[in-house]
Parts: sequence; C-alpha cells; structure tokens
Amino acid sequence: MLRESDPQPSLWEALLPEQAKRLTAELAQVDAYLFDERFIAPFRALFDRRLGRPSVPVDTLLRLLYLKHRYQLGYESLCREVSDSIGWRRFCRIGLEGQVPHPTTLVKLVGRAGPEVIEQLNQALLDKLANDKLLRGRKLRVDTTVVEADIDYPTDADLLERAVRKAGGLVRRIKGRGAASRTAFRDRGRAAGRRMRQLAHSLRRRGGQAMVEVDRLTGEVARLARQTVRQAEVVWRNARRVLGRRPDDGRLARLVSELDETILHTHRLLWQTDQRLAGNRVIPDRLVSLSDPDARPIRKGKPRAPTEFGYTLLVAEDERGFVADHQLQQGNPPDAPQLLPAVERVAKFTGRVAGTVVGDRGFGTAANDRELAELGVRRIGLQRKGTVSAARAELERTRPFRRMRNWRVGIEARISHLKRGFGLRRTRLRRLPGAKTWVGLGIFTYNLQRMTVVAAA
Repeated sequence: MLRESDPQPSLWEALLPEQAKRLTAELAQVDAYLFDERFIAPFRALFDRRLGRPSVPVDTLLRLLYLKHRYQLGYESLCREVSDSIGWRRFCRIGLEGQVPHPTTLVKLVGRAGPEVIEQLNQALLDKLANDKLLRGRKLRVDTTVVEADIDYPTDADLLERAVRKAGGLVRRIKGRGAASRTAFRDRGRAAGRRMRQLAHSLRRRGGQAMVEVDRLTGEVARLARQTVRQAEVVWRNARRVLGRRPDDGRLARLVSELDETILHTHRLLWQTDQRLAGNRVIPDRLVSLSDPDARPIRKGKPRAPTEFGYTLLVAEDERGFVADHQLQQGNPPDAPQLLPAVERVAKFTGRVAGTVVGDRGFGTAANDRELAELGVRRIGLQRKGTVSAARAELERTRPFRRMRNWRVGIEARISHLKRGFGLRRTRLRRLPGAKTWVGLGIFTYNLQRMTVVAAA
C-alpha cells in the first residue's frame, strides 16, 4: 500500500531546543525542493492505494537515497547514521520514536523501482530546474566515460572456474528441492580450484615457459568445465520435467532458470577460451563476468587502465554545472551518433536549443556540424580527428574556437567529481538495468546538490 508521506509529528520534538531542530543549509534547501508532487508521481504505479502492507513513505525514501549517494554510504551504514542523528531524522521525516526502515527494505524498494522510475525522477527534477530558471542549457559540453562494473579483473581460467563452482552449487540446491535427485553429477569445483592455485604459482616464473604452463592449466580448467556442463545439462532437463509436475514451486523454477543461464554462459566462455588458446586475442562482444553478463571490455586508451570493464556513460553538462542529460549504454558505441539526440533532449526541457555545443574529437564529424547548425546551434566547437584541411585548421586556430575548446576541458573535472563524490566510478548494482538505476540515482543526487550551490550564488 502506497504511503506518500508520514505527517505525524513526534511528541518529543516539542521538547527539543531550536538548535537541534535546525537543518544544515544544504539539507534545508533539498528538503524544500523535494516537496513537490512531481517526485511522488513515479512511485504511484508501484503500489496499490489501499491493498497490501504500508510502504516506506515516498518522501522518506527519496531523502534516504539522497543521503546515501551524497555521502556514499552503504544501506546498513545509512540506516545506522540516520538512527543516530536528530538532524538526519528530521530531514528524512522520521520521528524520534519512529523506526528507520531496514536496509533490506530499501534494497527491495530500489530494485522494485528500477531504471524507469529513476529516469522519471531525473526528468521531473530537470523539468523543475528549468521552470525555476536554474537550468538554462544555453551552453552544453558533452563527453563519454566508463562506469566500471562491480567485478574482478577477468581471465578465461578464472571465469571457467567460477562457472564450474556456480553450476555445482545450483545442482546441489536443485537436488535439495527433490528434483533430479537420482541424476549423476560430480562437483568439480575443488579440482578447478587446484588448477587455479597452480596457475597462480606459474605466473611467478619468468620467461616464456610460464605462459606455456598457464595455457596448459587453462586447458585443463576448460576440460573440467566441459565435463561439468555436460552433466549439468542432464540435470537441467530432468529438473524441468519435475517442474512441469510442480508448477507452483517458484524457488525451483528460479534455480532451473539460473542453471540454464549458467550453462549458456559456460558454453560461451568455453568458445572464448578455445579462441584464445588458438592464438586469437581479439574476441568481439566478450563475456567478462558471470555475475554481471551485461558488462563489456571498453578501451579508452588511458595510461592507468587501457581496458576497463563496465558500461559507457554519456554526460551533457550545461554552463551552470547541471547534468542536463545522461545515457548509459552497453559496450562502447561510437560517440558521434549520440550528440544530436542529447542536444535535442536538453532542448525539450529548457525550451530552447543550446547556442553553444562543444565536444572532443569523438564527436567531431562534418555530419554533426551540419545537423547542429540546422537545429539552430550557432557556435559549434567540435574538433576533428586526423589530418584536417587548411581551412579547418585555420578555423580551429581562431580565438572563439580555442575558447570553446578550453571550456570543453572542464567536463573532465565534472566527470571526475561525479566519480569521486557521487559513486559513478563503479556501479554496485549489476546488469544493465541495475547500472542504470545506480547511475540515475547518482545524477539525481548530484543535480540536487548542485541546485543548492546555484541557488545560493
């Protein structure tokens, strides 16, 4: 059952001194800004108005999520800090004798909301910022970056060893539910673990002999994975027959579905391993994680990390520092086709086309210059790749173009700020919908915090 707010005042609050009731300037401004119907509306589709247990009040949930991403707290740390702070309790509208929601409740609510509700929240915030003349969108600088997935550095042997252990655990739980209990299956997790320990010792050696030993041990882990997946397929088929006679067993259905997915991913990992052992190092659309199969390897050419594993984020920032548009995508799509849609989305909120649009060489194409000019952009600062014509080189040396180029560099600092201060360096929610939810909440929190800075200026 939906609860939009909990207006019941605490009897103990009347005894508090005024200093204890006062919020910080930032939290007071955010509290007043969130008091708007537009932020409640996206949650109405998730709950019934009368049936079910009362939910956490929406205004409390929004303020809890703001504190979590503003100060980069875990759910348990967040609930503990809110419980111990009178100011944070007042900000979240939880009375002194009121109970702070349990961390698992917040996890479930965020998962239930998903990326669609978070996107609606961001759109509502941008619409309110534009109506209040805070978001202007007269100038835009656009860039892409990588949001890392919450995974370890992947290797073929390590992924196969995890697949063997995961398949063994799923089969064990399926048999515990009374399905495929007489089907033969051998758990080869310990054998795969021994090969991984031997592989780690081999890497300490010097010379080419170490890589020969690594390839041999990787092949042995692949052999164990093939034997495991053959037996797991038989267990999966027999468990499906049992599930047909027990259609109401939801837990068994989830286990069978997860085993099916693990088998498919193991086949893909085996193909990748065969390709690498055959000498092919370039494998398109490579699977790098079993827990987050949507993550992809992305090369941005950074000296610190030439290859990162995660998702590509497009960020469009206006002249006042608001993130006016963002898009999270799987893999590493080209930058240039994303520019015009981003400018059009910002124009929808602000009611005007940006007068200045700048971006790095990834966005610099003649087609983008032409389409932006047709859209009404007067000043376009997109550098071109490679060797340019004499006329283009002369244009890029002019003072207005150099000023736009120098202003564009500031978005690198904004992206760094988002990663360091609002958790966008690494998503803690897995798969593409989870990553979109995490990034959307980080952007929502950042724009709210930025609003307090701009409004006070």
